[in-house]
Order: sequence, then structure tokens, then C-alpha cells
Amino acid sequence: MAATVTDPELPVLTLEDLGVLREVEVVDDGGVVVTITPTYSGCPAMAAMRDDLVRVLRAAGHDRVEVRTALHPAWSSDWISEAGRAKLRRHGISPPGARGPAAAGPVPLTLLPRQRAVACPRCEAVPAELVSEFGPTACTALYRCGACLEPFEHLKEI
Repeated sequence: MAATVTDPELPVLTLEDLGVLREVEVVDDGGVVVTITPTYSGCPAMAAMRDDLVRVLRAAGHDRVEVRTALHPAWSSDWISEAGRAKLRRHGISPPGARGPAAAGPVPLTLLPRQRAVACPRCEAVPAELVSEFGPTACTALYRCGACLEPFEHLKEI
């Protein structure tokens, strides 16, 4: 049942698709312990995820539901399932590319937007023009396709 709960900010994805659902354990007394990981520190959707998990699992007959938060290892956009990436594209959202390996030393600071190779989720054309580094959520950026000129959201690589 926990795997069916959708993300409050991207309701086309389940928490499982998004990769934030880490573990579901049914304990001896029939209770359920669910472990989730935020997509980033301070994610405002965590309270809604927790509430939705409790509601769904209680409706399924589990009287005691505990939701734990695991911060290590940190969530990565690489954890989004292939099914989740396909769902994003079908709903007009460009899925994140591979995050790649973490820097071995200091991370250079830049005030410029990150350069991404973003394909339009509608016509698959590249390149796309960055319109805004921030979309409706902190996890998305806004782009416009260079071919079909349609605007779309891109889920950022984290």
C-alpha cells in the first residue's frame, strides 16, 4: 500500500517511483514502519508524504504506523525509476539526466544556472532554452523547446 502513495508536488509519481520510499516493515504487532528520504534538506513536501502514508496504511487496516526519515545516504535524482521517468515524460515534464559522480574535492561556486542537456518531453528536440532556474517547486526548472516552442518543466538533477 505504501508504494501507491503519490508525491504531493509531482502527483504523477508514487513515492516508490521517485525513490524516496526506502523501506516498509510490518512489525510483530501488525504495525508498519516506513522509512522515507527527502529529496533535499528542508523539503516542504515531507510532512504531506508522512501524512499520506499514515492515512493510506491506516485505511488498509494498520492501527500503528510509524514514518521514519533517513538522511543517509542522501537522495539522488538517479534513484527515480525508469517507470517514473517515463511517467514524467508522458505528463510533459523532462526527467533529470544522470547526476554523475560527486566531486572529489571542493565544489566550485558559480552564480550561473547549471548547464544541462535537456530534451523536450513532447517532441524530444534538443536544445531547450532555460526560462527560469526555478519552476513551481524548487526541484524543477522551466524551459522552452527550441523546435516546437512549447514550455515545459525539467526535474533537476540532484
